[in-house]
Amino acid sequence: MSELPRRIVSCLRRFIGNRRRIRRAPAHLAFTVGLADPRLNTNGSRRLPRMDGHTLDVSTTGMALVVPAIRIGEHYLTGEDRRLHVKLELPSGPVEMIMVPVRYESLEEDQMESGYLIGARITEMSETDRAHFRNYVGGFRGTGPASSQVKRSQPNASGT
Repeated sequence: MSELPRRIVSCLRRFIGNRRRIRRAPAHLAFTVGLADPRLNTNGSRRLPRMDGHTLDVSTTGMALVVPAIRIGEHYLTGEDRRLHVKLELPSGPVEMIMVPVRYESLEEDQMESGYLIGARITEMSETDRAHFRNYVGGFRGTGPASSQVKRSQPNASGT
């Protein structure tokens, strides 16, 4: 999809409403992302670089990821059949997951952020990491012990 239709869809989403079924909560969490492609990392001989970023929001099924670039090396993060390996820094410790990008948009015109916003769905996660992640996300609804941790991970007025 070219950039113009992508921007139109983004604007419509702001004005018409959000079609997401799962409630997302704002969260500013650091993460590291790399490509999860076994063809590129055979026998550990070719390790692709990773990129740091932060989240805008999270849910039990996906996240909005903000990254400074849309490519790692010559590989697009949002290419067809692309899988991303994400190491997310929760207040209780890091969790790792495999995600599939479902959309992206440039944030160049946004005054609060720069880079690219990638909407991604979680497809794989260990049971231990899933429990930690669900505990954290459950805190947004005030249903779990993570509710006190959520406030600390949200951005302050300066955006940090």
